[in-house]
Amino acid sequence: MAERDIAVVGYGTAGQAAAVLLARDGHRVQVFERAPVLGPVGAGFLLQPTGLQVLWELGLLDAALTHGRPVHRLYGETPCGRAVMDMRYAGLAADLYGLGMQRGALFTLLAQALPPQVPVHCGRRIVEVETAAGRLRDEHGHWHGPFDLIVAADGAGSQLRGLTGSVRLDAPYPWGALWCLVAQEDWAWSDQLRQRYVSARKMIGLLPVGTRPGDATPRLSFFWSLPASDFDGWQQRGLPAWREEVARLWPEAEQRLHAIGECAQLARASYRDTVMRRWHCGRLVLAGDAAHAMSPQLGQGVNMALMDALALRDALRAEALVATALHRYQRQRQAHVGVYQFWSRWLTPLFQSERDTVARLRDIAFLPLGKLPGGRGHMLRVLSGTQHGLLGKLELKPEFLAALVQGGQQRESPGEGWASINADQYR
Repeated sequence: MAERDIAVVGYGTAGQAAAVLLARDGHRVQVFERAPVLGPVGAGFLLQPTGLQVLWELGLLDAALTHGRPVHRLYGETPCGRAVMDMRYAGLAADLYGLGMQRGALFTLLAQALPPQVPVHCGRRIVEVETAAGRLRDEHGHWHGPFDLIVAADGAGSQLRGLTGSVRLDAPYPWGALWCLVAQEDWAWSDQLRQRYVSARKMIGLLPVGTRPGDATPRLSFFWSLPASDFDGWQQRGLPAWREEVARLWPEAEQRLHAIGECAQLARASYRDTVMRRWHCGRLVLAGDAAHAMSPQLGQGVNMALMDALALRDALRAEALVATALHRYQRQRQAHVGVYQFWSRWLTPLFQSERDTVARLRDIAFLPLGKLPGGRGHMLRVLSGTQHGLLGKLELKPEFLAALVQGGQQRESPGEGWASINADQYR
């Protein structure tokens, strides 16, 4: 395998994982990050088995399990207690689970895994790429390279994706969210993602995300949905009025917010819907949200970013020519990503919109569909990240599944038994 000079633009999850994997393979990697100081962006997320398998490949599964919190159930209801969604990983296999994790925890684990010889250039926003020559120009006018490969992992708002000349769709979602981390304390559902809906106009979510290096307090990631155009209006109405609204809809959730005293403690998040005809052009290739930004409804963003990085490494291992490797990488990842882009686009209005009739249909039909044999299996594969195309399954390695069981057993309290995963279900 030829050693190559590779630039990674962006130090989010996709960029971090790509830098680690490619540097470990002997490539000469440099990272360019526009932020002047490195750090995580966001509160928490749910790692699916697909993303956990990449961490296992990186040798980081045990560390992730140490900080994260196993999640066995996703449950959503109306304020009056009517169940809308009830999905359990055990429907696929008795020991399968997701892992709630803080952004800061994953960021730190990946940063610590980066080989020391890899330079990370902070405060370097890349504004121009010569895709044929493999050169970069930063906002200060300095050129870098040439590189054999440039990995654009600069997020949903990527400034580089347009250089491929292959953008099919790139539009902001009208709805966004407010996020924060709160102490878990005596939260009753410590192994579940819990959500509460008012039609599709309001949604509250609480996800256990464990701890992070330097902070041993178990936490929850709190989520509040609202139109992106209402961010400023929400702030002008004031925190007390909003807290009162949360209390009316979900008193237990509002009690978690006792340490939130000002609006600035909640981060604003907005989302894009991006579809590319081609993920690469010349020596430039896209990864993570730069290639396939989507709504967070299916909770796949971090998992997709990790899987992109691994697939790119494997393609470069398999092909002698960079151009051939990039075709291989896109072919493999598009077959997986496509179905999630489709479902994300169609499911988002069910949970974030002003379509009350659609929300009423959701409340009536979503749970029964999830109990049908065919519907249940499909929904659970989509949930776990293992849906591949319309009908296929994505393979999970038996060795990884065994490690996941062992890690789960070590995290569970005595007396809570675990069966064994049937690895054949994922092959």
